[in-house]
Amino acid sequence: MSSPGAPILLPCNQFDHFYRGGNRIGALRNGPGGPMRPEEWLASTTTRFGQAPQGLTRLPDGRLLAEAIEADPTAWLGPAHVQRYGSSTEVLIKLLDLDQRLPVHLHPNRAFASAHLGMVHGKTEAWYVLDAPAGAEVGVGFSDAVSMAQLRSWVDAEDADALLASLRRKAVKPGDAMLVPAGLPHSVPAGVFVLELQEPTDLSILLEWREFAVDGRADGHLDLGFEVVLEAVDRTAVSPADLDALTLTREQIDAAGLRTALPERADAYFRIHRVDASAGPVSVDAGFGVLLVLEGTGTLRTEASPVDLARGMAVLLPHAAGSWVVEGDVVAMACRPPAPDAPVGP
Repeated sequence: MSSPGAPILLPCNQFDHFYRGGNRIGALRNGPGGPMRPEEWLASTTTRFGQAPQGLTRLPDGRLLAEAIEADPTAWLGPAHVQRYGSSTEVLIKLLDLDQRLPVHLHPNRAFASAHLGMVHGKTEAWYVLDAPAGAEVGVGFSDAVSMAQLRSWVDAEDADALLASLRRKAVKPGDAMLVPAGLPHSVPAGVFVLELQEPTDLSILLEWREFAVDGRADGHLDLGFEVVLEAVDRTAVSPADLDALTLTREQIDAAGLRTALPERADAYFRIHRVDASAGPVSVDAGFGVLLVLEGTGTLRTEASPVDLARGMAVLLPHAAGSWVVEGDVVAMACRPPAPDAPVGP
């Protein structure tokens, strides 16, 4: 049985989806790859919407992580976390490898999810770009304010061209990171590979779906109907300065040591830190999280036995493992919930 006091190497948790991709996940994580497995969910206690139990992480000892945490939340999450958030991990960590652009879609905020779905969390998310074609641009938010009548017209017509043209564009490159607040419609082009952190739900609203292996009329509205879910769309204009404020560039993030990879506004939802031990050991405080190794080799030291690190490893760290140290010529991403004293997100 997996002990909540020792780091755990996570097996790959890829599965089928309605868009193409997944080979880079397979190569990085020794998983099955594509062609229709574009996502891996890491240390997940979240199920896919309407498809439970798919999405849940199973530990090497056979238990579901969700069951293990419920049995001993303090050991896994820490007393301060449990006092603030209960037994929820508060975060879902994913890899997304896109061989096909994402459809224009959005995720509801906490107020909408509470009012219409009885859920505590919405789905604010963030992307750390692992790979991207030269000149790749994401679309996030409307460049001009859009009326509800116009939005309904585009959705009814499944007008992908108009929806894509309406988005504010921003170029991204490997090493950049962006926070995407709930409510903002967005799309990511083919060829982009990201590490994604989000609130622990699978709540997505599709605005177009014609090119995809999904029936948006049936499955694109959270079983609420489009008349209801379109109220979740942030139809205000997003400026270039707005997107700049949601972004940290590679040049701002890449440095030896422990560097935050998201703007401060993300702290209410989750934390991503880049860990670069090339200039010396990097220490991280105790707490639930996942360390995803991107480059090099090294050693993870906790109060338990050391773990040899290599590219593609995803190490689950329970709070009971104590503070931990990364040594060696290694670069990794530390993905964690919000701190127990984090501000409350909208």
